[in-house]
Amino acid sequence: MAKKLSSEGAKVIITGRNEEKLKSAVNEIKNDVKYVVYDVRKCKKNFINEVYNNYGKIDCIINNAGISLHEGNMLNVTNEGFQNQFDTNLKGAYFLAQEYIKKIKEDHQKEGNIIFISSERGRQCDDIPYGLTKRAINSLVEGMSRRFYKEGIRVNAVAPGITASDMTNIKKEDDLFCDYNASGRFFMPEEVAEVVAFLVSDNSKCISGEIIHCDAGNHLNPWF
Repeated sequence: MAKKLSSEGAKVIITGRNEEKLKSAVNEIKNDVKYVVYDVRKCKKNFINEVYNNYGKIDCIINNAGISLHEGNMLNVTNEGFQNQFDTNLKGAYFLAQEYIKKIKEDHQKEGNIIFISSERGRQCDDIPYGLTKRAINSLVEGMSRRFYKEGIRVNAVAPGITASDMTNIKKEDDLFCDYNASGRFFMPEEVAEVVAFLVSDNSKCISGEIIHCDAGNHLNPWF
């Protein structure tokens, strides 16, 4: 998860459970990026307040924490695996967004921006936790936008296709050819990040309640 802050102090705060990975990311990104160790599954109370107090007003939160255990079908799903995926992909993002909106109202902040990272799987019927959480995220984005846009809070999601990442075990340096994707290839994380950057910017102020698919239309295939 990352938070874009105001021009005062740090511009970006990244969070995650693994401090070594956070340090590595900060060293790679530079540009006055800070990190906070945080496990989104814990739904820590007052976390948003702590960030406000240490770094200033939060312009945008990006809920991108997510895991997939790749069970294949529901017969392979365990209770523990189900809970872990729902806590990470849905519950943590839900309550972080809730706390952020409460803080905006408390401080009479005129604008807010929340971006969720969904998936093309969220457009499909599914029987495993990962797809179910992403479908729920899509519904949450639409419901939150209807409720809060008039109060200056935008809510959107970006739904990538299969992207080179640790989750998919596809390396950016690999051959990205994929014959079952509409694009004929896997996607690069930088391509998805560009769409997120647009939604963070003021250029997208009229966009809310949208799930923007970054998969070259692959989700439109009902037999995917």
